[in-house]
Amino acid sequence: MANNQFSLLGQRRFLPFFLTQALGAFNDNVFRSALVILIAFKAADLSSQEINFWSNLAAALFILPFFLFSALAGQWAEKFEKSASIRRIKALEIAIMALAALGFWLNSLPFLVGVLFLMGTQSTLFGPIKYAILPQALRPEELVGGNALVEAGTFLMILLGFLLGGLLMGLDDGPLWSSVAVLTVAALGYWSSRNIPEAPPVAPELKINWNLASETVRIMGFLRGNTVVLHAVLGVCWFWFYGAMFLAQLPNYTRENLGGNEQVAPLVLTLFSLGIGIGSLLCEKLSGRRIEIGLVPLGALGLTLFGLDLYFARPGAAPELGLSAMQFIQTPGNLRIVLDLLLIGFSGGFFIVPLYALIQQRAERARLSRIVAALNILNAVFMVSASLLAITMFSRGYNIPEVLLLTAILNAVVAIYIFTLVPEFLMRFVSWMLVSALYRIRVEGIDRVPDEGAALVVCNHVSYMDALIIMGAVKRPIRFVMYHRIFDIPVLNWMFRTARCIPIAPASEDAALRERAFAEIDAALAAGEVVGLFPEGSLTADGEIAGFRSGVERILSHRPVPVLPVALLGMWESMWSRRDSALRRSRLPRRFRARICLLAGELTEGSAATAASLEEQVRALRGAQA
Repeated sequence: MANNQFSLLGQRRFLPFFLTQALGAFNDNVFRSALVILIAFKAADLSSQEINFWSNLAAALFILPFFLFSALAGQWAEKFEKSASIRRIKALEIAIMALAALGFWLNSLPFLVGVLFLMGTQSTLFGPIKYAILPQALRPEELVGGNALVEAGTFLMILLGFLLGGLLMGLDDGPLWSSVAVLTVAALGYWSSRNIPEAPPVAPELKINWNLASETVRIMGFLRGNTVVLHAVLGVCWFWFYGAMFLAQLPNYTRENLGGNEQVAPLVLTLFSLGIGIGSLLCEKLSGRRIEIGLVPLGALGLTLFGLDLYFARPGAAPELGLSAMQFIQTPGNLRIVLDLLLIGFSGGFFIVPLYALIQQRAERARLSRIVAALNILNAVFMVSASLLAITMFSRGYNIPEVLLLTAILNAVVAIYIFTLVPEFLMRFVSWMLVSALYRIRVEGIDRVPDEGAALVVCNHVSYMDALIIMGAVKRPIRFVMYHRIFDIPVLNWMFRTARCIPIAPASEDAALRERAFAEIDAALAAGEVVGLFPEGSLTADGEIAGFRSGVERILSHRPVPVLPVALLGMWESMWSRRDSALRRSRLPRRFRARICLLAGELTEGSAATAASLEEQVRALRGAQA
C-alpha cells in the first residue's frame, strides 16, 4: 500500500497514466503558446484588429469540441477498456501534431487554427477517461493523493508548456523547433500510454447514442439525482470560471498594473501555478488520506480573501513600467502581490482536489465517465461566461483590478450559496477544524464500510466528540443516533443537525422521542443509508466499555443490515471525556492534541449479530491496542 501520494509515482498502476496525462497537458500548451506568439508577433501583415480576431477565434475553437463531443466521449469511456482507449487517443495526438507541423511549414493561420480545433477534440475525448480511470486504479484512501498529483502535474505542465512554446517560437527557426517539440512530446505520450494497466469497461453493454444533442441533455440529467455530486460539479466549474478570469487577465495585468516587462508575465503565471500545485499536494497530508470536503470552504475563503487583498495591493496603474523580474520583486509593496498570487493558487488547490475526489467517490461508477463529460460541458460554459463577463466590464470602463475584485466578491457569493444548499461542506469544515485542532488520529479498517447500501456502525462511547471523529473518518455520510442532550449542545448541535443525526432518549425521559428515533433509524436503513450507533447508551463514566443494550437487536430484527464494529482508543485521556472534574479535563497540554486511534473490525451479517457479540468484538478491538 502506498504510504503517501508520492509513492504512487513508483507504481505501474499510476505512473504511466500520470506521465501520459502530464505530457498531453504539456503538449497542448506548447502548441497553443507557439500559435499565440505566431499570431501576435510572427504573422506578417496582420493588423491589431486581425490579431485580436485570430486570437479569440483560436480560443473559441479549442473550447468548442467540449460542447460538441463530450456526450460521445463519456459514452465511449464507459463502453470500452480505458487503457486501449487512451492509446488510441495518444495515437490521434501524433497525427494531429503532424498536421500542426505541416501548418507551421505552410505558415497558414487558418490551417493551424483548424488543428487547434482537433486538439480540443482530442482533449474532449481524453477528459472523461482521465478522471474515471483513477477510482479503478487507486484505492479509496489514495484518491485524494492521486487527484492531487494529477492537478499539480497538470498545472505544472501547463506552465512549462506555455513557457517552452513561447521560447521556441521566438527563435529564428521557431516554426521548425515548435514542430519538432510537439511531435516528440506526442510520441513520448504514446510510449507512456502503452504501459497503462488495463481498466475494464464499466458499462460494456451500453449502446452509443449518436444523437449528441439528446445525449448531452441526458447526461446533464444524471447530475440531478445526487445533490452532493451536482454541487461538487458546480464547484469545479466555478473554480474554472475563477481561474479562467484570472489567467486571461494576467498578461495585461502584468504590463499595465504591475509594470512588468516580458520577464514578469511568466513569473506571475509561475506563482499562480506553483500555488495550485503546493495546495493540491498538501490536501492529502491535511485530510489524513481521506476525502475531506472540509478543505473546500477553506479554499473558497482563501480565493476570496487573497483576491480582495490583490485588489487593494494595486488598485490602479503601475507607478513604473518596464520592470524586469528582479526589479519587480525588489520594488516596495510588490512582495505582497507575490504572496497574494501564490496564495490564490494555493487556495485553489485546496478547493479543487477534494471536489474532484468527491465526484469520483459519490457518483455511480457506471455513469462516472458521463458525469465527467457533463462536467466538461459545464466547464466550457463557465469559462466562456468568464470571458463574456470580462468583455462586458471592459466595455463599461472597468479596469483589470476591478474585474478581479468582482471575481473575488462573486466567489464569496457563490461559495455561500453552495454551502447553504449543501451544508455538509461547511459542517465538514467545522468538524475537520475541531478534530484536527484537538486530536492526532490514526484510522485503520474504516474503509470496510460498504461503498453503497445500508449499514450499521457500532462503537464504544467515550466523549462528546466521538460522532464527529467517526463522521470525519467514514467516506460516506453517516447518520448517528445520539442522546438528545448531547445532540442539543450549542455549536455542535448545528453540525449534528446538518449531518442529520437522530436524537434519542430513554423511555423514562421521553418515550415518544425514543419511538420516533427507532422509526427514523429504520427509514434511514431502508433508504440505503449508513447509521452510527453507540449501543452503551451513554458516555462511559470510568473509561471502560459498558454493556451493549438491546436497542441494536431491535434495529437489526426489523432491518438485518451489515454491521461494522468500531473501537475508539485514547479518547479517555483527551478533552471532552468524563474523566476528572471539568476544570481538570480542560488542563493543557495533557488533554490537548491527544493521540487517538479508530479501529474497525470485520463486517458482520446483521442476521447473525447480537448486542453481546458486537460488544465482544468492540472489546477485542479496544483491547488490541489499549
